[in-house]
Amino acid sequence: MNRLLLIFATVVSISAQAKQPNILWLIGENLSHDLGCYGASDVHTPHLDKLAAEGVRYTRVFATNPACAPSRSAFFTGMYQTTTDTHHMRSHRNDAFRLPEGVRPITQRLRDKGYFTANIKMVGNQSVGTGKLDLNFVNEGPIYDENSSDWAALKENQPFFAVVNAEESEYDIYDRKSREKKRVEWVGEHIHVKYAKPESVTLPPYYPDHPVVREEWARYLNSVSGMDARFGKVLEQLHKDGLEDDTIVIFFGDNGRLEPRGIHWCYDNGLRVPMIIKWAKNHTSPPQHKSGTVDDRMLSLIDVTATTLALAGIEKPALMQGRVFLGAKADSPRKYAFAARDRIDETVQRIRSVHDERYHYIRTLSAGPTFASLNRYKEKCFLIMPLMRELHTQGSLRGPAPELMQRSGPCEELYDTQADPHEINNLIRSGQVDHQQALHRLRGALDAWMIETGDRGSTPEPAAVIAPFAREMHEWFGTPKWAE
Repeated sequence: MNRLLLIFATVVSISAQAKQPNILWLIGENLSHDLGCYGASDVHTPHLDKLAAEGVRYTRVFATNPACAPSRSAFFTGMYQTTTDTHHMRSHRNDAFRLPEGVRPITQRLRDKGYFTANIKMVGNQSVGTGKLDLNFVNEGPIYDENSSDWAALKENQPFFAVVNAEESEYDIYDRKSREKKRVEWVGEHIHVKYAKPESVTLPPYYPDHPVVREEWARYLNSVSGMDARFGKVLEQLHKDGLEDDTIVIFFGDNGRLEPRGIHWCYDNGLRVPMIIKWAKNHTSPPQHKSGTVDDRMLSLIDVTATTLALAGIEKPALMQGRVFLGAKADSPRKYAFAARDRIDETVQRIRSVHDERYHYIRTLSAGPTFASLNRYKEKCFLIMPLMRELHTQGSLRGPAPELMQRSGPCEELYDTQADPHEINNLIRSGQVDHQQALHRLRGALDAWMIETGDRGSTPEPAAVIAPFAREMHEWFGTPKWAE
């Protein structure tokens, strides 16, 4: 009898291990390390902090682009957007473009393995996600399964790969009609949060200490707290439905922080994103994952793609540039994380970036103003931009802000992100041996990456492709008088 029980237990154990785990991606919009578990203040993120305490918190994860569509095009394929020709913002929306041969969206590969793929918007009658795609490819067939926007579909369709795209970190920069109310209040589909207060927030040194900047910074932090509340509803439902112990949860940001020098720019706060992974209790965790720990390895968001496939039992495609960082078949660790920024809306810039564990090298190849270049969306929706222009014209900017407004390409920048996390001290002209060695090493690494990955940014878009974006952005946001 005892032997039979042992055999039965062994069979059950083997069966449990053979069962594919569910995988849940929680994607935050436009944020950096602005969570309590990363040491951020004036923000309330109890649900993601709890997820970090029960999982692994990663500190060196970098987007491949500081804007949503190119970044998402990369981590949905596991390929650099500069390799697949999806590197310009909102490109290939109205043409016959197809992804290169052998490149496919992650959801299609997972469906081939028997996964139900879902882009969740609703949990019961509560809105929890936007259903956002924002990919620079539209001719690859269905990205998700049909009728997959409601959480209720998951329980009967396992294993599943589900994505919830947050909306809160975008707050209301477009119309500015909402107002923060109580500390946490659900109003219809929206959450109003008021934890951060303008008078108490700590501003980065590259902005002026001004009431407008303080108000904007508080609004951003409150939007992150709202995102946490929304994801809390998702995690609560995962537990209620009995799915938690069979689901690997991966939370990460799609690109950097929603601020003028964050999103759209290859600075650390435009590229470094949070990531937390919580393992499924009913599945043996890999040796690289120990609950309640912090992982400082260098990672790119395209590594999340390759690793997700590996967790589902899918061999990484031969051409995929992302690396597997969990499991018995993990790839060798990264030494560098690369990123690129090209045209965003009507604004043409070509910038390349490489991080190692300490230094960050940025190369601007395009000519003309960088931070101060015209982008109508940012000019209208980011109130700090017109404020800085006004103060700069008046000659009243102090500290790093005037240099930021005057910066122009082509140029190079090198920052020691350990000693200078805000990246305000450009070390290019430093005579220190360590910095010079880092500069030469990162220059070489970036040159090699651009060649090896077939960087498409060296081929400019035709003027006829760019012109409609300028018209469209003018219709949406207007054109400031100084740029007319």
